[in-house]
Amino acid sequence: MSGGSIPRLVIAAPSSGAGKTTVATGLMAAFAEAGLVVSPHKVGPDYIDPGYHSLATGRPGRNLDAYLCGPDRIAPLFLHGAAGADLALVEGVMGLFDGASGMGELSSTAHVAKLLRAPVVLVVDASSQSRSVAALVHGFASWDPEVRLAGVILNKVGSDRHEELLREAMDSSGVPVLGALRRDGRAGTPSRHLGLVPVAERRSDAVESVAELAARVREGCDLEALLALARTVPELPDAPWDPAAELAPVEGPAEGPAAPEKPLIAVAGGAAFTFSYAEHAELLAAAGAEVAPFDPLRDEHLPPGTQGLVIGGGFPEVYAPDLSANAPLRAEVAALAASGAPVSAECAGLLYLSRSLDGKPMCGVLPAEARMTERLTLGYREAVALRDNALAAAGTRVRGHEFHRTVLEPGAGADPAWGLTHPERRVEGFVAGGVHASYLHVHWAAEPSLAGRLVASAARSTPARGATR
Repeated sequence: MSGGSIPRLVIAAPSSGAGKTTVATGLMAAFAEAGLVVSPHKVGPDYIDPGYHSLATGRPGRNLDAYLCGPDRIAPLFLHGAAGADLALVEGVMGLFDGASGMGELSSTAHVAKLLRAPVVLVVDASSQSRSVAALVHGFASWDPEVRLAGVILNKVGSDRHEELLREAMDSSGVPVLGALRRDGRAGTPSRHLGLVPVAERRSDAVESVAELAARVREGCDLEALLALARTVPELPDAPWDPAAELAPVEGPAEGPAAPEKPLIAVAGGAAFTFSYAEHAELLAAAGAEVAPFDPLRDEHLPPGTQGLVIGGGFPEVYAPDLSANAPLRAEVAALAASGAPVSAECAGLLYLSRSLDGKPMCGVLPAEARMTERLTLGYREAVALRDNALAAAGTRVRGHEFHRTVLEPGAGADPAWGLTHPERRVEGFVAGGVHASYLHVHWAAEPSLAGRLVASAARSTPARGATR
């Protein structure tokens, strides 16, 4: 089997809340338990669902976002992530045809399914309907002839009689029923203000939940029919994305000769910093860095020899007391930033670098205070780098995503990180020395120069004081 003909399915739904994550994660786990190598993917910018996908399959959960990365990169990124897999499963986002606001189908599940030439299996919440399910499915199947809606999984079915009525209605729709799952709260995943609770915060419970989902899917779905459907896909003509090939030689903003050995980039992880795209670490490594993960909740010191730092998104507000209590690490982060070493911080990382979060002292790198609010800031953004910095050259244009319930006061420094150009115009974030801190989540696969520039800058910085390799 060639890489371009990897068996694949897209798991979609008419709307959010129908059970896409339940079904997709259960299918991933069930097929993996059956001995298949399963490659998990998620449409859109979501970081949390891929954590459950990874737990179900033992492979990195990867995002496919046509807004952040551009439509032309979707198939190459898919082929890169799915290399060596027997089956790839792609969980959709929102409703099947819901895309970036005001931009038609862009970044919708339907758009990604067409880019991947993959059949769609629709998960329908059948809890409050019987015969009407056929009309609903007919509408979704006929809306866009380029989308191949090839099967339905009925979710939240109430009884044997309810399932019988649903299947009778679907008999005339022309779309086969590939599964029926009963209402069952045993395998629920708890949610919070920004969605599901990440795997890293509840790993033992999450393992049990994923195992239960697999059992439910095995009982209620026709796995053989689903796998047979996945194997009907055509060849994708694209070449797999290659992080090394994406990187051109980059001159960092700092002066001085590069270090003779690989610069060490420390990457924050653990329960407080769970938001990261797998391609970021791959790009850093391809650019010549040694990537060293660490956990700000547990580690009192940066990895020995740290010359650069990446702090992604997550839930620092949940762990503010514990992060604050780790004073030795906060001091090392502040010292590294003061030395001019490159520090890239997104969202949660931005909060961690602030003076305080909900009154708890943080690293004090940025002259700003952070706090939780009831207001959700959510949406895609377009932005431009306003000045040269350790992450981006002046004029670099990116697409990003904001997703938070915190505010930072002030929201921008004397030298902002980005000038937002769409859907609103404002400045945002902080650039100071080697620090680039912002609420904006950016997928570096769309702009690999960000990783290359960060590594080039790190190669010219002095390792963290007292840390040796």
